[in-house]
Amino acid sequence: MNSYRGITWDHPRGKNALVAAAHSAQESGEGLRLTWSAHSLEHFESYPVDDLARDYDLIVLDHPHLGEALEHNALIPLDAVVGAERIDRWSAQSVGPSFASYSLHGLQWALPLDAATQVAVRKPALVPVPPATWDDVEILSGDVPVALSLAGPHAFLTFASLCAAHGAPVGGPGGEEPGLPGFVPDDVGTRVLERMRVIGTRAPIGTAGLNPIALLQRMTDTDEIAYCPLVYGYVNYSSPMLQFTDAPSAVPDGRRGSTLGGTGLAVSSRADVTPALIDHIDWLMSPKTQRRFIPQHDGQPSARSAWLDDEVNQASAGFYRSTLASIEDSWVRPRFPGYIAFQTSASAIVRAVVAGNESVASGLTRLRAGFARARPLTTERV
Repeated sequence: MNSYRGITWDHPRGKNALVAAAHSAQESGEGLRLTWSAHSLEHFESYPVDDLARDYDLIVLDHPHLGEALEHNALIPLDAVVGAERIDRWSAQSVGPSFASYSLHGLQWALPLDAATQVAVRKPALVPVPPATWDDVEILSGDVPVALSLAGPHAFLTFASLCAAHGAPVGGPGGEEPGLPGFVPDDVGTRVLERMRVIGTRAPIGTAGLNPIALLQRMTDTDEIAYCPLVYGYVNYSSPMLQFTDAPSAVPDGRRGSTLGGTGLAVSSRADVTPALIDHIDWLMSPKTQRRFIPQHDGQPSARSAWLDDEVNQASAGFYRSTLASIEDSWVRPRFPGYIAFQTSASAIVRAVVAGNESVASGLTRLRAGFARARPLTTERV
């Protein structure tokens, strides 16, 4: 029996389905022994994949880590081991850009077992009708407690989502200076940071330091937060008392500005890939597993058919259908080496601006310069 070690993130959504599936595979005599370990959300968001690849065969990762992982030859391209037919099938069934986010340089480096993006969440008792636009959000923040997701990398991710909603995703056209890679146009970056500062200064004390899980738990346990316009969706918290909806747009019926999250399953370069392992991965990605096994074990599936499934939505208080538009239109972060470090430093700058400790103009200048330093001119746009 072949033995494998996997590393995922320490939350029921991140590990329960994988652990249960591995146990089932071993009990069924499929010739596979797979043991899963887990690390914290913060560790998952920042720890180098190449270091994990020395100790683990399967790695659950975030797509922006791909650049550095490939720079260190830490992963095996899945095209070489599973075949084109499976790649095409998995690509066709995945929701939004979740599958494409793990494609780089013409190869597939991970598979989206879990799909997520930033969405809005509200307490219906306090916010009966969700705001449709960011103007509405700003008005609402003067009436009820509204929190922004700003801890860890999420300050920059919130900034990036607002830029996308305003038609200027980070790294897109229109944000260039002579000789520098594109960031965002000054007018959009200024408008977004000013809006974040207005909302952030009204937010409940202490919420700026809460990661998405802690924010959602605070909303579940108390009425201290009535609404959060952008936080990564966690189906585990969805209920009639805490409802997830699509992210706000900049204008009525405009783009739902959101930054893609979720997790992908990658195979490290140390792994000895066997037919039993391929069959197990194929089973995890199958439509039936995505619609039944994964949701029944606290997971958040990546198959679009699961997001539209009546049974899945009934069990999740409509979580998937209510946020489908956001993930279908979500922005995919860059995957170049150095992006993770930029995301960390950029978030610190955004937090300083939101807190009023740095001017909007200074913060935007530093964000642009940091992006230019991190991203080489020859980098493929993503």
